Amino acid sequence: MKISVRSLAASDKPSWIALWNSYQQFYGVTLPETTTEATWRRLKETTEPIGAFAADDGTSIVGFVHYIFHRSTWMITDTCYLQDLFVQATCRRRGAARTLIDAVYAEADRKGAGQVYWLTHQSNDNGRRLYDKVAVNSGFVLYERFAETNQ
Repeated sequence: MKISVRSLAASDKPSWIALWNSYQQFYGVTLPETTTEATWRRLKETTEPIGAFAADDGTSIVGFVHYIFHRSTWMITDTCYLQDLFVQATCRRRGAARTLIDAVYAEADRKGAGQVYWLTHQSNDNGRRLYDKVAVNSGFVLYERFAETNQ
C-alpha cells in the first residue's frame, strides 16, 4: 500500500488524536487533554507559525509531522524546527517518515527557511538510522527547564 503525504485536515482529528496518544506512549509521557486540544487548534490555525502534514495510506492517516517556523540569531532567514514525527508501528519501514521529513524540507524551502532541525531521544535507534541519512547530527546536547506550571 502506497503512503502519500498531505496537509492535516480537520476531519483527521480522531485519527490524529489516536496517533498523538501513541506518540506520547512511545516517549513515556502523558500530556493533559488541554494541551492536546490547544495543539490541535494551533495546527489548524492559519495565523500560527506551526503546521502539520499527515501520512495517509489511502484509508486513514498513519503518521504525522509537526513543524514550527521561528526567528534565529544565527541567520537572517527563519529556521524550521521539526518538533514531532510519528508513524504507527505497523506502517514503519515503508518510507512514511522519510516522506514526512521531505515534506517539511519542501515547506521550509518554499518559505525560505535557512535551516531545518530536530531532536530525538538517544534511544530512538530506528529513527536515528533514518535521520543519519537525511541530516547531520550536530552533536549538541539538550538541556531543559520546565516551569512548575508545565510539570
